[in-house]
Amino acid sequence: MPNRPASPVIIVVEPFGGSTRRHNPSLPLVYWDDAAVTRGDGVFETLLLRNGRAANLERHLDRFVASAKLMGLPVPDAQVWRKATAEAVDAWYEDNDGDAKCGWTLTRGREATGIPSAWITVRPVGDEQLRQREKGVKVMTAARGYSIDAALPGVEKVTTGEIGEKTARNPAPWLTVGAKTLNYAANMAALRYARKNGFDDVIYVDEGRVLEGATSTVVIVKKGNRLRTPPPGGDILPGTTQAALFEYAQRHGWRCKEKELGVDDLVTAESVWLVSSVRIAARVTRLNEVKLPAPHNEAEVRQLITAALET
Repeated sequence: MPNRPASPVIIVVEPFGGSTRRHNPSLPLVYWDDAAVTRGDGVFETLLLRNGRAANLERHLDRFVASAKLMGLPVPDAQVWRKATAEAVDAWYEDNDGDAKCGWTLTRGREATGIPSAWITVRPVGDEQLRQREKGVKVMTAARGYSIDAALPGVEKVTTGEIGEKTARNPAPWLTVGAKTLNYAANMAALRYARKNGFDDVIYVDEGRVLEGATSTVVIVKKGNRLRTPPPGGDILPGTTQAALFEYAQRHGWRCKEKELGVDDLVTAESVWLVSSVRIAARVTRLNEVKLPAPHNEAEVRQLITAALET
């Protein structure tokens, strides 16, 4: 008889810094008029749970707070979310082992009350994500469907959550690309399109300039122990895994730089990786119609990325 899938852990969080409570995953949680349902109006983070702890916790907290500020949501109390996450981790590892994915969600809440909603979930890592860690991914490049002029006044500040008088000149302050919002329908549609056409994932490009993956950050490896990634901010979401990788790699003799990349840079690199919290690292094995062979240091790079999340 096959093993029953692990039951999710759900912790409801009081968004204004109050108590938490365990929620039965078999019972409803979100109301019909919650902005998460009706508008996709909210923010989220996804963390890796490994070895009984949440990896890269503080970077996720920083981005979660920045996203909430961008969206005009109550600023998450870091200590409350640390405590609630620890509660969720402990609950998960009471009955399970191995990696898991932990999701934080903060929404604008019910239209009827105006009170935000917040919760944490823990679930197993999916089989497809585990396969892509090991086998890599076939990736197509595609336009994201819109462009943001990062040179416009205030855009860089707005997309990192730094809103104030100095950003008042920004002609479109609602362009919250720097927020990790619940409005992920376009990203999921891009992935479905890629899979329909024989690929596993998408790298967004803008007139040949590499942006990011649909749910990941692009990192390339160049000769001489060099790592490169497109500069975050503006029209690229800052990546927590990429930040952890660069900090760890630099301490171990790698030269890391944020630098604009073109599609040709991907093709000529030693290797190309999509890095993200739960999938961790998926090597790009094919880019459009170009096969990217495994580099001699694939195991070393994979270990480098993995170790960065375990420190």
